[in-house]
Amino acid sequence: MKHYPFIVFYLFCNVFIYAFHGSFWVYLVGFLAFSAVVVWGSFDIGLGYFVNSMIHKRTKLNEVALTFDDGPTEFTPLFLDLLQEYQVKATFFCIGKQIEKYPETFQRIIADGHTIGNHTFSHANNTGFLSASKMTEEIEKCDEVMLKAGNIKTGLYRPPFGVTNPSIAKAIKRTRKKSIGWNVRSLDTITEDEKKIYTRITKGLKKGSIILLHDTSEKTYHVLVDLLLFLKDKKYSTFTIDSMIKSTKND
Repeated sequence: MKHYPFIVFYLFCNVFIYAFHGSFWVYLVGFLAFSAVVVWGSFDIGLGYFVNSMIHKRTKLNEVALTFDDGPTEFTPLFLDLLQEYQVKATFFCIGKQIEKYPETFQRIIADGHTIGNHTFSHANNTGFLSASKMTEEIEKCDEVMLKAGNIKTGLYRPPFGVTNPSIAKAIKRTRKKSIGWNVRSLDTITEDEKKIYTRITKGLKKGSIILLHDTSEKTYHVLVDLLLFLKDKKYSTFTIDSMIKSTKND
């Protein structure tokens, strides 16, 4: 479903002006309320306010998806060794600059049978303020690096920080990507306590959950060790994002 927030806002304000005889305070309250909704919609990828993102799999099976953002890094080989030990396939949303820095690790991700997703070229902190053309460039440049380093193309895209807006929506459409979100956020980049990260993940798990992790630290590696044991004990299987999309198309 497409959203036209500014048109909606225009109509919203005019209705209130008419209903309350042009009251400035009502107009101001309406403006602030609408602004809050837009900000919330920009930062909560699960709302699908600007972009319809896949945040979970509809399934009756005990299965979840492990996804890793911001790699490859110096820690990624540790994650790959562990996933190989448990015979688990995951989805890695890679940054173009990181692929250039660790091309051999990127190639190993592919060789090990994991799924690859685009996470922009630079993962800029000002992603939410970039124009549609700049965002398109970020996505396409990452695609170019992936093709050069791993001879691979991907239709999967995860917005940095989960931020979406009209410009990002245009860029996703222009590059023909499928936006992928999550419904279990580990917060492993801002939480230092490994037990808190582990508890946050395991408490939030449901059938078909997509778990957001980062292959960027030894801390998260330790969490993954415990998480894989938990999944095995609770008889959870895993799926990759591309397999989820294929199964959705076949339904």
